[in-house]
Amino acid sequence: MDEGIVIPVSLFLTIFGIVYLYFSTRNKERLALIEKGADASIFRRSGNSFQTVILLNLALLFMGIGAGVFSALLLATYTSLDANALYPAMIFLMAGISLLIGFKMTKSLDK
Repeated sequence: MDEGIVIPVSLFLTIFGIVYLYFSTRNKERLALIEKGADASIFRRSGNSFQTVILLNLALLFMGIGAGVFSALLLATYTSLDANALYPAMIFLMAGISLLIGFKMTKSLDK
């Protein structure tokens, strides 16, 4: 087998195996609960869905990265700070702050 194809094929097989195991295990667990007489309403999600939380955090992360780039540009233009160190520092700082805000907003959504 060609060496260039081994990595993509093994990556695909690994991802497929993980997804297959996740869904088959979840299905078996649900069937076992139903056989024991559990109500089907326990499978419905209550509160905020996982997608809402992910979208909120991703939106805030990208806004934080944009704010970090913008603030680094302003600081590099109007101060004598080193721009090579300023850009990564401001991007990570603003991204971290935005993820912290996203965590607080997610906690308030659950209440």
